[in-house]
Amino acid sequence: MSSRTGRALLGVLAIVSVGAVPAPALAQDGSAEARLRKLEAEVRALQRTVFPGPEGRFFQPEITGPAQQGSTAAAPSTTAVTDILARLDALEGQIQSLTAQTENNTNALGQLESRLAALEVTRGAAPATGAPAADATGNGSGNGGAAQENLSAMTGGASSAGAQQPATGPTAARLAAVQEIAKPQTDDPGDDEYSYGYRLWNAGFYPEAQQQLTLFVEKYPDHWRTTYGRNLLGRAYLDAGKPAEAAPWFLRNYQADKQAARAPDSLLYLAEAMIASNDTSRACIALAEFAETYPAIAAGRLSDQYEANRRKVTCN
Repeated sequence: MSSRTGRALLGVLAIVSVGAVPAPALAQDGSAEARLRKLEAEVRALQRTVFPGPEGRFFQPEITGPAQQGSTAAAPSTTAVTDILARLDALEGQIQSLTAQTENNTNALGQLESRLAALEVTRGAAPATGAPAADATGNGSGNGGAAQENLSAMTGGASSAGAQQPATGPTAARLAAVQEIAKPQTDDPGDDEYSYGYRLWNAGFYPEAQQQLTLFVEKYPDHWRTTYGRNLLGRAYLDAGKPAEAAPWFLRNYQADKQAARAPDSLLYLAEAMIASNDTSRACIALAEFAETYPAIAAGRLSDQYEANRRKVTCN
């Protein structure tokens, strides 16, 4: 074979070999395209099943096309509907809380108006008529029998002397001022009743305090605040210039429980009520009983008041 013929054969083979290369590549490209189209069709069918669209019950997929595949933003933890529902729940809770508070305030105002209305009728009555002078008998101390008998007799004339003249109703200004004094609202209703009476007394509304404290001691006779209530009730009468009405409450509180927190105070205020009534002999009896029963308190917590009362009278 001549060199010219050999070169011609080599050229033909080269052309054939070059022309034959694209055929497998084209076949592979066609197969890949078909596979891609098949996958895309299956994904679209799957999406139609899981995410049926705006008319269905599910939301649209978060990634629906190539335009979103490159996004790196994190998916929101909640949806707009979830946020709205949470805010509505919070608003409903706040409305319920405000409604409950409004009902409590309305109830408290209603009770106050009822007390004030009753006050116009009952403020002229003397609660001291129920103060038990008879309760005191038999409760005397072992060391002062004669003095105790005299103390028990102190309230004998108090009830009759305590008759009050009918009083006119409170003015609108006074009613408004009383309404400014809020009644506590805690989980201890007895303490709330006493505290409200204390606030009335502290503000100088003595008739209103008398009525409130009488309500407390009658409704809660065994409450731990009762010794405070009876003592303060006596003071409400004493501060209003009515020692005859004050004395039975002081004596009752002292004799109910001589170890109670306000028993010594009541005995000393009893002496003060007798001094205000110009009953020197009974004032001296009360002072002597106080010094004998409560020597530590007479020399300590109530020493100033005790000495002041002793200077007001001359005792044998």
